Amino acid sequence: MTPASKEPPTPERPTVGRRTVLGAAAAVASAPALLGPARTAHATPPHRTPGALPGGGDLGPNVLVFDPATPGIQAKLDEVFKQQEKAQFDTGRYALLFKPGTYHGLNAQLGFYTSIAGLGLSPDDTTINGDVTVDAGWFNGNATQNFWRSAENLALVPVSGTNRWAVAQAAPFRRMHVRGGLNLAPAGDGWASGGYLADSRIDGTVEPRSQQQWYARDSAVGGWSNGVWNMVFSGVQGAPGQTFPNPPYTVLDTTPLSREKPFLHLDGADYRVFLPELRTNASGVTWGNGTPRGTSLPLSQFYVAKPGVSAATLNQALAQGLHLLLTPGIYHLDQPIQVTAPNTVVLGLGYATLIPDNGVTAVRTADVDGIRLAGFLIDAGPVNSATLLEIGPAGAAADHSANPTTVQDVFLRIGGAGPGKATTSIVVNSRHTIIDHTWVWRADHGDGVGWDTNRADYGIRVNGDDVLATGLFVEHFNKYDVQWYGQRGRTVFLQNEKAYDAPDQAAVQDGDVKGYAAYKVADSVTSHEAWGLGSYCYYNVDPSIVQHHGFAAPKAPGVRFHDLLVVSLGGKGQFERVINDTGAPTSGSSTVPSTVVAYP
Repeated sequence: MTPASKEPPTPERPTVGRRTVLGAAAAVASAPALLGPARTAHATPPHRTPGALPGGGDLGPNVLVFDPATPGIQAKLDEVFKQQEKAQFDTGRYALLFKPGTYHGLNAQLGFYTSIAGLGLSPDDTTINGDVTVDAGWFNGNATQNFWRSAENLALVPVSGTNRWAVAQAAPFRRMHVRGGLNLAPAGDGWASGGYLADSRIDGTVEPRSQQQWYARDSAVGGWSNGVWNMVFSGVQGAPGQTFPNPPYTVLDTTPLSREKPFLHLDGADYRVFLPELRTNASGVTWGNGTPRGTSLPLSQFYVAKPGVSAATLNQALAQGLHLLLTPGIYHLDQPIQVTAPNTVVLGLGYATLIPDNGVTAVRTADVDGIRLAGFLIDAGPVNSATLLEIGPAGAAADHSANPTTVQDVFLRIGGAGPGKATTSIVVNSRHTIIDHTWVWRADHGDGVGWDTNRADYGIRVNGDDVLATGLFVEHFNKYDVQWYGQRGRTVFLQNEKAYDAPDQAAVQDGDVKGYAAYKVADSVTSHEAWGLGSYCYYNVDPSIVQHHGFAAPKAPGVRFHDLLVVSLGGKGQFERVINDTGAPTSGSSTVPSTVVAYP
């Protein structure tokens, strides 16, 4: 997210102060009751041994399930929104689920930690004649803090013809069909700093307006009206042409490899989890011809976890061969969740949040095929964790090209909700891993924030070969935000900000290089490719700090970059170059990006 003190992308917008430091909001009200109980074909797996944990069960009090005949839907939506609208660092977590059918006259306004989703196999199975709205009235029209909310698997017929989705990071818009247009800016075209869209069809025009950057993947749009700094498209039918830097459109006809996020759906009265299949050189939505391609698992094969359950119990469920469904809430972990069996699914609802206590790692996976991690938040604890998420053990070398691990809408946070520390947030050791949309954030506001208070040196370290990242948002780390050691890595879209709060030049000095690069490819790498990467600096503590470059990489024939930008926000710090020693310096206080179209 970018500070509100940057130069406005439209000249008529008034300059406002740097975004307000927010603490915890008002205490969370008591959770509303579940409106529609979950039902499964089997309450427990067949032939369950004594002492084994059951599969299936209800989804808990913070999953609200509606059908078209449910009374008072709008009132319940309004109740949740009132509670969550300003609750940036509170503990409320909600999933709003709509059974297949048609709903009329609804406006689902989404606040923090709120997910809305349809329960059909296709978005068109669940139609809302109305809107799913994100706006920024709570923050004086500034949408740069509209984090941690999502919409999925619904068809919308917007009342005005255009649905408003004014978001910042960690707010995916997946598997949606908007029978109209989509506006990505808040009312009044205030600041906006998103965003991510995938497997969606927008019949009308997408209007970014003041939205600074955006990544759209494997979708179809009726048009795209503008771009501010960095708009990246892969596999998007109807996308504009390649024109970076003016307009700043980076366009790939297809996505090299993709597999959509798992999702909950109904089969009659029974809940199941659908697992979309892997696609190569993908373009357009997966659901265009009705039923998507993939497999579906009954809820009886999942341990349905509730907040308060121990890590030992979660690991017992995994050891039994169950998958995990994390219902909305906070989970404290005194040991890592160990995902060891191939094809295991760990799916969170309503921004279920894992907090590792006493410096442990939150989640570790084995070097096996087909693990799917999706839809949850990892929040660092006050005792430093060496890592928060590890994909595969050190030295992992197995070939997973036919069935990779996917990490989707898994978000990591260090500080903000309270003191947190982690040396490296994500370490990827397994080959062929797909990281599809993550926001890894060392907090710049909230509680427990300071250069050493929420110390976090590194965001993502990729050691495994053949790893693909589609949609990286990595911000504010004390040293490197992204480090890449594996061969044949690929990244499509990066949004980065260097740490605001560096006390002086010495604190960010990388040997004899001024500042740590946002994205560094190791000198040992001979093959790497990336498209549409942006890094911003806003050194508000010491505006004299200089970054030599945003990106660092070896000079090798197989290492290639496309469409890079760096920008100084309001002149708080400067970049001397874009990548290595290439590219013009940033432009003083004018907040004009410096760009490189191709490197080398």
